[in-house]
Amino acid sequence: MSKTPVNPVTAEELAAALPDVLSAPRDAGPVRLLCARPKPNARTFPESLALTRAAGVVGDFEMARPWLELADGSPDPRIQVSILPWRVLELVWRERDQIAHPGDNIVVDMTLTEENLPEGTLLSVGTAILRISDVPNDGCVKWKVRHGRAAYNWITAPAAAPLRLRGLFCSVEQDGVVRLGDRVRRL
Repeated sequence: MSKTPVNPVTAEELAAALPDVLSAPRDAGPVRLLCARPKPNARTFPESLALTRAAGVVGDFEMARPWLELADGSPDPRIQVSILPWRVLELVWRERDQIAHPGDNIVVDMTLTEENLPEGTLLSVGTAILRISDVPNDGCVKWKVRHGRAAYNWITAPAAAPLRLRGLFCSVEQDGVVRLGDRVRRL
């Protein structure tokens, strides 16, 4: 699999698409894609994911080797689940047979802005309950490599922070299962 796109999205395309991205449903957005990462740089796209307070996304390596830990060295629960807006993924993930999926566990057609979903908001996702974290998902160098400089600049621009174009992190507050087609609802 290639690591860099041959035809990355342009800044002009991203700017033109922003109104559509922000017009996604504000509540009850459908889950369009689920992803688990059984090991680094590996992706599976199951029909359902089990989410638990103890493990985050069951079958995902992230909590075994988290990038954010508590003072005692245990995984920080605020990053157990990552959620990405579907319309953003559709814009940037062009060469799907060549470029790895960004790895977000839940991809939903919903507006994830801070204004719509403030930190601490509880979400019903399938039978699980998630809490929106205060940890920002501000992208990483892999996003730039996989989706291009314009896509990286778009999500990291200061004005983009409250829009959460790169998505958000959540902790699992109630164990449950999320399936493709389930609706993400504010509680």
